[in-house]
Amino acid sequence: MASFVVLPIHDPAGELLPHLRKVTSQMERLFDGAFLGITAATAEAQAAWIDWLESNAFFRCIVHRPGLGVGDQFRELYAGAAAAYSPEARLHLCFVDRLAFILQSSHCQQFIDDMLDAGNDESLVIFHRSEAAWATHPANYRAAERMATTAGHLLFGRTLDFAWCHLVIRAEALGALIPRSKRPDMSMVAEIVVQAMGQPIRTKDVDWLAWEDPFLMGRDACQLKREREASLQETRKRLAYVIPMLQILDAAANGAHDLP
Repeated sequence: MASFVVLPIHDPAGELLPHLRKVTSQMERLFDGAFLGITAATAEAQAAWIDWLESNAFFRCIVHRPGLGVGDQFRELYAGAAAAYSPEARLHLCFVDRLAFILQSSHCQQFIDDMLDAGNDESLVIFHRSEAAWATHPANYRAAERMATTAGHLLFGRTLDFAWCHLVIRAEALGALIPRSKRPDMSMVAEIVVQAMGQPIRTKDVDWLAWEDPFLMGRDACQLKREREASLQETRKRLAYVIPMLQILDAAANGAHDLP
């Protein structure tokens, strides 16, 4: 079954695109293609990189118009990917920083094995961060996102990562879900899971969703982790999308037709 990776890209500073180029050959062996949603700021600041992407047949790119919110960017990206491929195609919704780290790390082979397995699974698949993966992240990241996971368990009796990092879904199923998503911000990723709860969902805990920032930034992991754990700004950044996720879950549990 054909599999495609779907990636939002916001990189005006050009810090991630060189990593993407480094792992392109690995991506080409693993996936049948990549569908990219590029922010207007990235396209303007990194024109040479965008030209390179568009010259490579493996990549299909859309450039979002200026001023489009994150939620709307994701909807445009996911709707475009769902329409671009056959209904049965498996779409891997993930993030370029995570992917670039994984494919350049000791987790690479396990990731490849899991991608091949997920490509043959008819269910929606959500890869969860394992205990080992979470241990690498700042504690405030986990504490904030655990709120949504805990609320989902209390309301629906299911343990799901609503702030997922890697989700695999059939193109036809994604295309049916996206029109029902309304959130203007990052919390729209939780809408996808909530709307999909009527279909089979498989989860798997994986070590390869370890924290990517120390590698990509060339920083000592322990020092960077301490800095982020002490940062009120970082905590508020996580809560900015977790609190709307809680609202989404509460509305779904109350049977609301229109999510907040």
